[in-house]
Amino acid sequence: MAKKAKDPSQKGLLRAHSPHDNFRAPFDDDWRGSDSDSDSDLDATDFLDKNAASESAFLEGLGPRRQWSILRPLAGRSRCCIVLLLTIAGIWILLAAGGAFIYKKYQDEPVYGQSPPWYPTPRGGIASTWATSYEKAAKMVSRMTLAEKVNVTTGTGWQMGYAVGTNAPAIHVGFPQLQLQDGPLGIRFADNITAFPAGITVGATWNRQLMYARGKAHAIEAHDKGINVLLGPCVGPLGRMPAGGRNWEGFGADPYLQGIAGAETVKGIQSEGVMATIKHFVANEQEHFRQPWEWGLPHAISANIDDRVLHELYAWPFGDAVKAGVASVMCSYNQVNNSYACGNSKLLNGILKDELGFQGFVMSDWLAQRSGVATALAGLDMTMPGDGLKWAKGDSLWGPQLTKAVLNGSVPLERLNDMVTRIVASWYQLGQDDETKFPREPPNFSSWTNDRFSVASYGSPSPQEKIEVNKFIDVQANHSIIAREVAAEGTVLLKNDNVLPLSREGLPEAKLMARRDNIYRAIGKRHAGKFKVGVFGEDAGPGEGPNKCKDRGCNQGTLGSGWGSGAVEFPYLVTPIEALRDQFDGSKVDLHEYLSNKPPVGGAERGILEDLELCIVFVNADSGEGFTKWDDVSGDRPNLDIQKGGDALVQRVASKCGSGTGDVVVVIHAVGPVLVEKWIELPNVKAVLFAHLPGQESGNALADILFGDINPSGHLPFTIGKSLKDYGPGASVLYTPNGVVPQQDFSEGLFIDYRYFDQFGKTPRFEFGFGLSYTTFEYSGLQVAPRKTKSELPAPRPNPAAQPPTYSSDIPPASEALFPADFRPLKKYVYPYLNSTDGIVPGQYPYPDGYDTVQPLSGAGGEEGGNPDLWEVYVSVTVEVLNNGAYDGAVVPQLYLSLPNARQWISRPVRALRGFHKVYLRKGQTKTVTFDLTRRDLSYWEAERQNWVMITEDEFKFSVGESSRDLRVFGTW
Repeated sequence: MAKKAKDPSQKGLLRAHSPHDNFRAPFDDDWRGSDSDSDSDLDATDFLDKNAASESAFLEGLGPRRQWSILRPLAGRSRCCIVLLLTIAGIWILLAAGGAFIYKKYQDEPVYGQSPPWYPTPRGGIASTWATSYEKAAKMVSRMTLAEKVNVTTGTGWQMGYAVGTNAPAIHVGFPQLQLQDGPLGIRFADNITAFPAGITVGATWNRQLMYARGKAHAIEAHDKGINVLLGPCVGPLGRMPAGGRNWEGFGADPYLQGIAGAETVKGIQSEGVMATIKHFVANEQEHFRQPWEWGLPHAISANIDDRVLHELYAWPFGDAVKAGVASVMCSYNQVNNSYACGNSKLLNGILKDELGFQGFVMSDWLAQRSGVATALAGLDMTMPGDGLKWAKGDSLWGPQLTKAVLNGSVPLERLNDMVTRIVASWYQLGQDDETKFPREPPNFSSWTNDRFSVASYGSPSPQEKIEVNKFIDVQANHSIIAREVAAEGTVLLKNDNVLPLSREGLPEAKLMARRDNIYRAIGKRHAGKFKVGVFGEDAGPGEGPNKCKDRGCNQGTLGSGWGSGAVEFPYLVTPIEALRDQFDGSKVDLHEYLSNKPPVGGAERGILEDLELCIVFVNADSGEGFTKWDDVSGDRPNLDIQKGGDALVQRVASKCGSGTGDVVVVIHAVGPVLVEKWIELPNVKAVLFAHLPGQESGNALADILFGDINPSGHLPFTIGKSLKDYGPGASVLYTPNGVVPQQDFSEGLFIDYRYFDQFGKTPRFEFGFGLSYTTFEYSGLQVAPRKTKSELPAPRPNPAAQPPTYSSDIPPASEALFPADFRPLKKYVYPYLNSTDGIVPGQYPYPDGYDTVQPLSGAGGEEGGNPDLWEVYVSVTVEVLNNGAYDGAVVPQLYLSLPNARQWISRPVRALRGFHKVYLRKGQTKTVTFDLTRRDLSYWEAERQNWVMITEDEFKFSVGESSRDLRVFGTW
């Protein structure tokens, strides 16, 4: 049943309206919109099979990215066996659907579309920073035919170009085909590229300069491979659920950290003229049930979220990206308040394009578009990969259907013109019209084959001439340096009992120094002969190579990345054991290797283990995108445990290393938080390093930290709790569907990760922002300097700095829509053309409820990123930081804000991150660190007034320290 709004915070997002605002594929094949039998209709219903729940529809719905070998094992079996297996499979499908066909309570779907309507789509072109690009775009678009306009907005189909996504060109006006490629970690499906550390590792650096540098290097490689649009960075999922499968693609479980990292990455990417894509908009927090049919259900999960929480948590980092000038936003698979995100007019039109002033184009995630006319009206500008409701069929919801819809008036020509103009303006904005920098050539690699020669449209069965598709161009340059720096600075030292850094002679550096000073007897046994070191765990070694499993969809060998569309082909992966072999002095160190999670503990090996003086244990935890399953990890992790028996490995090694007295160092590679309670307090577990997902330079970066070449400066971008329950009920993945349309209520509100721990008095094992160093730092002299006077609401929304382009509203001649004479189309390729325009006449189209209601413009809007006053600095906080330890090193002062308590009815976190910097200090050196806080930083979102509100009648409290709980100095304003 539809949920009722219970408090003012829900205003603006929860109200039922017409199902035309979006589309959900129905169970009953007689469900249709009022005009579904008309040629004017562009609804997805036209592309559903009659029996949507049938086995064939189920299999086809999985698509090539998840076509498991369900039927393949049946080959050569008897008909009886086949029937039996299919019966079992059918039962499994029913069970996977959560009993939707059995239990009556699951047969009732919630009222569709609980987000309010927001129409029409705001036209792009109001921002001064984009004015010139829109002027150029208007001149080009005004000369395009209808077919060319549709070409620009519609993907050509899965595997119909070189990249994972391609639209079609507008040849006669000089607009090229755009090449769109995954992913946030590197150039997916490409050769001779860099496998950078994952986003979660970047977030753990807390280093703005490295965030920018990694984005820039990534874009250089994309440019040199022939890519126009990078499908990253990722700031959604935010990390509401610590076991979420794709959290590792983002930067951490805090909106401020995600926003800064996302914006810096966007700036770095777009500094090279490559369009960045911020994704996934919005509330795409788990992989289970993320899209129809992928988990056996006909509908995607609905993230039910109130207005304030959406603004302050999940949409917050997207605002930073828009302010940074991002060219594209990718809408997500899931539903938000029972309306698909790519057809949710409140999200796309109201929040993204009006309130945030987004000037680029909105693209769908691959097959996240679930309707035709409805998504166009709701603010979608480009459909990817172009196919409709099923993979690789060529039956687009746009393409020729969009052509037809414009001719009959279903989609206003003004909307199509804005869609195209936004795409073309983004192309100009990034300088891609300069052919000396962006030659009009296809990419120099194919995403679909490693052969040098193949066909251009790999997914089409039509005869084609073979051409050179892979040129094997090396674009890595010196980007391994940046990859290594990010991996090292993203490594977090969680525990260190006087063991790290190590010397290359094997002894811990502190003990080695003491030994040289002839006082070693006081801190340990005198050492004679070679120092004995043992390295344990599969995660230390190469396994069967980093590229063994497609899309990195398994956990074997050392873990360098998660899996899915965000993963890449490793050009190489420096394993920890390689680096340790190279770094230890072989003349003084006896290195023993046990690259298994079940090392021998008896026989001849027992004596060796008991004689070891230092044991380094490697463990990990993996996850990824939901189209691949490994072991018991179906995208999302089933728990927060270390995988493959890693806990038992640490315990065994700790008990045997030096007969239980040897020093144990644990290294964790993981996609997110893991539980360490089974061994963290063992007396000889002396040091723990959390190295996240370090990419190709894994071993080298780890050695830099272990041997003290780089002082560890990483800090946790999430909280490590003592149990999954400590994160709260909202942190649990919905593993079993609770209805035909799985419902996920974000009832915890603002309290996720460290905010939940603070609010409910939970003690974490390691708190958000935590990270040790080999040196120590002292904070003093906090000063608060007001820059502007407090005021409750931002300044009035400014008038547009520029005017959107205008075009003729006359529907173009139908002849523009026909296939050209003697044109030979490729099968499955999506074209804009029609075979005939017979029967297509303009008519009265029943637009969604609220379509004719003019929406008031948001007071929070007005420019790129929103009302300019929201980005003004209202107060500055300065603090002195001294390195008073024994090593040079980098420190990360973090500022946390506590809102005033004057308005008791407003829920607020105990503290929220609102500033950070990474500062390098030589030992004995002091520097002043300044935090500038904007109006947005100091405000909360009030749903009643639909604006950011600053509390003026009480004091703001500022706390600065080295984590969310290690706070050293305080101040008020």
